[in-house]
Amino acid sequence: MHTSAPGAPLLVLDRIHKRFGQVVALQDLSLEVRPGEVVGLLGHNGAGKTTTVRLLAGLLAPESGSLRVGDGDPVTDGPGIRGRMGVLPAALVVDGRLTARQNLRFAADVFGVERDGLDTRIDATLALFDLADRADQKVAGFSSGMRQRLSLARVLLPDPEVLLLDEPTSALDPVAARQVRRALAKLAQDRRRTIVLCTHDLAEAELLCDRVIVLEQGRVVADGSPVELAQAHGTGGVLLEIAPEDVPRASELLAAASHREVDRDGNGRIRTTGLPRDRIPELVAQLAADGATIYEVRRLDPSLEDVYLAIHAQRHGAGSTPIGGRTEASQVGSP
Repeated sequence: MHTSAPGAPLLVLDRIHKRFGQVVALQDLSLEVRPGEVVGLLGHNGAGKTTTVRLLAGLLAPESGSLRVGDGDPVTDGPGIRGRMGVLPAALVVDGRLTARQNLRFAADVFGVERDGLDTRIDATLALFDLADRADQKVAGFSSGMRQRLSLARVLLPDPEVLLLDEPTSALDPVAARQVRRALAKLAQDRRRTIVLCTHDLAEAELLCDRVIVLEQGRVVADGSPVELAQAHGTGGVLLEIAPEDVPRASELLAAASHREVDRDGNGRIRTTGLPRDRIPELVAQLAADGATIYEVRRLDPSLEDVYLAIHAQRHGAGSTPIGGRTEASQVGSP
């Protein structure tokens, strides 16, 4: 694989169309990924995430449109491109009959990794995934999280320029999934590789990805960083704690500003979503001018889950969803 010029897109899909029988998997799909980016592909089942990864790997050919990985076409230049690409499918890619070290030696043979310094390279890769102390134990006795980390180590051993990861934590328990995410976070931080991550786990995407692309029925419906998408889709919010007698007036004001219903309890706490950050000081100042007693103001920073649900709601006319994001304390009247 030839490396693209600095800053130029490394992965390009241009107006891709792909069908399986009567089922349209991708419709006029266009997207770009630049070198060093960690990009998450999000979407419901059947949105086209796995098909996109298989096209990039040259395992499928499009019916129309063009693909580019570096300066090559994954379909016509498949062997050369796959030699510089690490693909982690949903199914594990390790052999339980072998030790962890033997699995990596086998991968080295398959991918043509140079023998010179191979033992050192294997030890370093196992250490990266916290498997050094289990290097000579058979994988059959490993936990699911350890097997998945070893799968990642196997994919990483040839030092691929691009990593394509398809639901890397989907079959794992919470503890194992956390271990794998930590390993992926190490890879994402070094910026030496371009990573495309297919996932249903929105917290995982938020943790690991610089940018997320939301697919629906084979089309891109949203593309940007979590922060950019939150701003674009109005999922920010505010939590107020005020005197109970001031709740009706404050609720009316916030509902009018956000165009959504507000949540409130009997203790003077009011919460709403869909409120731009720059409106908060203005609304708080208006409440204060009306004589409301304000004890606390917290800006609600939306999680990626909030953003994803807001995008889905806006496209399908569903009702607004309560925000479940993080909160950030702010002083009354501050931006």
